[in-house]
Order: sequence, then C-alpha cells, then structure tokens
Amino acid sequence: MRKRFWIPILLIIFGVFFPLLFDIEHVGLHHMIEKLKNNPDGSTLMLTALILVFLNTLRALPHYLGALLLGDALGRKYNRPILKIAVPVVIIPAVYLLINSYYSMNYHFGGPAILLLLSILFLQLFGRQNMRPLFMSFVFSQLLFGYQWLDIVPALTSFGFGGGEVSVLVKSTSSAIGFENTLSIYSLLFSAVFIVHALVFAVYLTVVEQKWKMRKDLESARLEMVEARSGREALHLVHDLKTPLSLMEGLNSLIQMKTDDPDIQTYTGKISDSIEATSDMVSEILYDEKKNWCSLHTLIEYVRQNKLSESSTIYQFELQAPSDIEIYINKIRMTRAIVNLIDNAGDAVEGQKNAQVVIRSEVHAGIWIGIEDNGPGIKNRDIQKIWNAGFSTKEHPGLGLSFVKNVIEEHGASLDIESEPGVGTTFWIHFPKERTRYEHTDHR
Repeated sequence: MRKRFWIPILLIIFGVFFPLLFDIEHVGLHHMIEKLKNNPDGSTLMLTALILVFLNTLRALPHYLGALLLGDALGRKYNRPILKIAVPVVIIPAVYLLINSYYSMNYHFGGPAILLLLSILFLQLFGRQNMRPLFMSFVFSQLLFGYQWLDIVPALTSFGFGGGEVSVLVKSTSSAIGFENTLSIYSLLFSAVFIVHALVFAVYLTVVEQKWKMRKDLESARLEMVEARSGREALHLVHDLKTPLSLMEGLNSLIQMKTDDPDIQTYTGKISDSIEATSDMVSEILYDEKKNWCSLHTLIEYVRQNKLSESSTIYQFELQAPSDIEIYINKIRMTRAIVNLIDNAGDAVEGQKNAQVVIRSEVHAGIWIGIEDNGPGIKNRDIQKIWNAGFSTKEHPGLGLSFVKNVIEEHGASLDIESEPGVGTTFWIHFPKERTRYEHTDHR
C-alpha cells in the first residue's frame, strides 16, 4: 500500500492510544483545579482552561486528521468524491466508541465532534474537493482548536458541549468561585478567533487554487488554439503539394514511355518510387485515419531522421523485435507520438549526470515499443494527471501526453507507464498481435 495510505492509517491507530499517553494526571490538571478551589484566581482559571483545550486538541488531532486524509486519498484513488466525506464520518465516531469501550475514561463525543464532521462536509464541498491535503489539514487543525474552546463554555453544556469529566469539573469550579461569566467570554472569544481565521484561510486557499487552475486552463486552451491553427495551415500547405506531385508523376510516366534507355528507365523508376512514397506521406498527414503496413525498421529509422539526428542527447537502442515485422499504422502520426515521448524522456534527464534514454522493442503477444529514462521519475499523485491536456510537472503546461495517448488508442494500441521516483520512467506502447504481421505476408 502506498505511503499516502499508510500515514493516515498510522495516525488513526496512534489516535486510539494517544488519550492514554496524555491524560489529566500527566499534565497536572487535577493539581491546578485543586489549587483553584483553594485560591480562586482568574489567571489560574484561564491557564487551566487553555491547558485543557490544548490537551483535548492534541488527543483528538491524530485520528481526526488521519480520517480526513484517508478519505481524501481513497476518494482520489477510486475517483469517488463521496469517500472523502463518508470515510471520516464512519471512522471518527468509531474511534470514540473504541476508546470508551477499552479504556476506563469518558471520551465524550459531543458538540465539537459534530461540528468537526460538519466542517469536513463544508471543506470538501466548498473546496470542490480539490483543496490540497496539506492546506486542508492546517485549516482543520485550527477549526479543531477553536471548537474545543466551546467545550468549556458553561452555557453550552445543555447543548452537548463539554460532557467530558475534566470539562465538567473546570466549568463547575468556575461557577463555584464566581468566574463563570469570565470563562464564557474568553472561551467564546478564543473560539471565534480560531474559527474565523480557519474559514478566512480556507476561502483564501480556495480562491488561490481556483485562480491557478483557471490560468492553467486558459494556457491549455491557448496552446490548443495555436496547435489547431498551425495544424490547419499545415494541412492547406500539404494539400497544395498534391497538385505538383500529380504533375511530376505524369511527366515522369511520359519520359518512361518516350525512351528505351535503360539508365533513364532506372532513374525514372526511382523517381516514381519517391513520388509514390511522398504521396503516401502527404495522404497520412491529410487523413488521420489513413494507415498502411509499415515495418518496425522503417518506423525506427523515420523516428531517427525526425528527432534523434538533430539531438545532442545520446540515445541507446535495444531492439529485440525482428526488424521485418510490420505494424498497421499512420506512420506520420505514430512518429510524432514516439518523438513526443522521447522529448519527454530527454527533458527528464536534462542536465543530469549519467543521463540515459533507451528505446526498446520486444515481441510478446504483439509488439512493444518502450522509451525509458533514468530521470527523477513521476510522483504517484501525478501518474493519473499526466494524460490531461495542459498538465505538466514543468513550469509550463503541455499537450504532449494527451496527444500521444489519443494517437496510440486510434491505432488500437495501448500506452502504459512504469515509474519509480528517483529511478526513472518507462512508457510502453503495445500493438496487439492482430495489428502486426511479418513483412510480405498476409495479415493474420
């Protein structure tokens, strides 16, 4: 199980045992309350209240935070936003029940706990379930501290606040020494300060996140428009090439008909082959759906010509698949897709010592083409995001991997990724057996 699941689970387990480690005897609360009874003093009362609130916050924080983070992780992994709310709602009361069942203490599930569960619902809905876990944890911690102050407001006891043994003792002591109103005013004031600060911070973070996402979407849209415009212009230019190619083919055929010179026949034959190859390339550019049988050797050489011959990066080839095996592809678009993956690999190892990019090919239930780098790898949380148009781990957004994935799937193939942070990344293109054949054989 990944680290993002282990940390919340450990926090929840730690939260079950934490109340035993920090009870009122360890922090000297009983001694302070006895001192307060014998020598009534407002400062001592507020210090006692502060220690109690801090203690309650410290004891509750691990399992509350663990439940919140676990729900967030499960919701993201399974793309089920409801889990971000349901998991804390189930786990938090269960922890209270477990603590009260096994320990001889009154771990009260009262007003603050209910308010915190409602706050989880608010944070997930208001933040559109996209607030980063670190920011959400910070906001949640402030809310927890603010709500705990409500536990020692005497007037709120009848509403389910402060039902724990020590909270009741502090409130009854404040009434006995005549400081009930003072305790209520300061407790409500501190509670309001932390709750308002948490809400303002949550609003600020949400706005910042939305602005960042909006800028990213706008940049992505701009890149799509530029690519679409460039694509249309290129298509017009390529379409215009059809006319001179047809004229060249006609004139070349006329020359072949007018002479019997074997040398000229040889030259015109080569010209005819070149014109036919160029015409096929033009057709593949103009029509995305146009595909032909292309040998693996031809595809790799075409990739070399379009990218590797102009690159300063050293690339290694480990081609285990037979070079005469053929794949049913649009050579132009498939080359663009592979070159894009190679570009990404080159970017990943840029400026790195012992940088290495390996292009592999293997035969196993079809053809596999792999592009491997020994760069920093891709973080687990980014694996599913890399296919989104506009997403990039670099400073600028890109359209590359979304384009690559679309091209691969258009060919009835699949694109897989293997990545380990600190080790490197490998992209695998898999052409199933029915999309391959050996050269000069019928498709099987």
